[in-house]
Amino acid sequence: MMGSRAGAALALAAGGLMAAGCGGGAAEPSGGEESAPHGHVEGAREAAEPQWRLVLADTAAGSLHTLDPATEKAARVGEAAGAEEAATDGRFAYFSSGGSTTVLDSGAWTVDHGDHVHYYTAEPAVLGEVATGSGLRAAADKAVSALVSDAGIRFLDRAALADGEVVRTAADLGGAAALPYGERLVVAGRDGSVRVFDRSGASAAAAIAEDCPDPRGQAVTRRGAVIGCSDGALVVTGEGGSLKAEKIAYPDEGADPVRSFHHRPGAPVLAGAAGDGGVWVLDVAAGEWTLLDTGPAAAVSAAGEQMPVLVLGEDGRLSAYDPATGERTAQNRLMDAETAGASPAPSLTVDTARAYVNDPAADAVYEVDYNDDLRLARTFDLAFSPDLMVETGW
Repeated sequence: MMGSRAGAALALAAGGLMAAGCGGGAAEPSGGEESAPHGHVEGAREAAEPQWRLVLADTAAGSLHTLDPATEKAARVGEAAGAEEAATDGRFAYFSSGGSTTVLDSGAWTVDHGDHVHYYTAEPAVLGEVATGSGLRAAADKAVSALVSDAGIRFLDRAALADGEVVRTAADLGGAAALPYGERLVVAGRDGSVRVFDRSGASAAAAIAEDCPDPRGQAVTRRGAVIGCSDGALVVTGEGGSLKAEKIAYPDEGADPVRSFHHRPGAPVLAGAAGDGGVWVLDVAAGEWTLLDTGPAAAVSAAGEQMPVLVLGEDGRLSAYDPATGERTAQNRLMDAETAGASPAPSLTVDTARAYVNDPAADAVYEVDYNDDLRLARTFDLAFSPDLMVETGW
């Protein structure tokens, strides 16, 4: 069973914004709508800080599990036969078999009201399946979740998901990348065009003037929505019908474009592998790319502004880089090269306090303090193989 080998359990640091002006404690069901506390969600418990959960799949067994770092408890929560890929939009986790995707409500999420934030937990549950392809990616706003794969885009009604149902909304708009953003759906087509739709799928504005050849990778940050293109990154900002876009072109470094972005949720610094030679870092606020000379990477992620970029090398070493100087500032060997180079590759997720790396060969997940020279804070020993991993609660 699971244990902690790295000393006493550490309480997760409270990250993000505290819920100013909202009651702390649990939001328990009340006798009537008028007596329900502000932010009340039926059947959910409210907390004063982010409630991170790791969602994991044992691909051989076809089983899905959650791991709560705060309690160190793991639980089997469902099945996903033939799962090959995983993605998340913050609350819901998606496990693709290449032909269909199993949708899991992880039971951990955040609601941002602008001037304050609510954090919730509920019981996790498998909700159903939706037809998709390979290359799964996910993104969402309050109303719509978008699943992108080589089979097209599937838009899901987020309110229905919260009620336990998988309901498609909007048509398959035929794009290669899609982001729900600014109360609109921003869709990059395989022909390089970028169109804007309302949440029902109806055309909502003129096409964005900037093109995006060979769309690849997508992310939503506090500084705008980002779609990766073969010639740079397209950053979309604004609200409603006043969306605008700006291209941040790659510098002439001779490295391959990124194929996916990885970052701490919401943070405007993104990282992605630059082929076999290094890692691209995109600072959305500064409008700049930086190429890190890291060598081949099995997994990458960026912790945020003025924070390290983390790279799990194919040799099994986790390294931290200063994106401003390109200098490696810390390293820690977590696994051997055979494990780091396996397929599927290990995942690297970053939240406000910790980074997590799954090690299927050791039936373990490593918790790393990236603010303390990549100190191994805890090792979670599991009774299953964590082949796929995403983090929810944001």
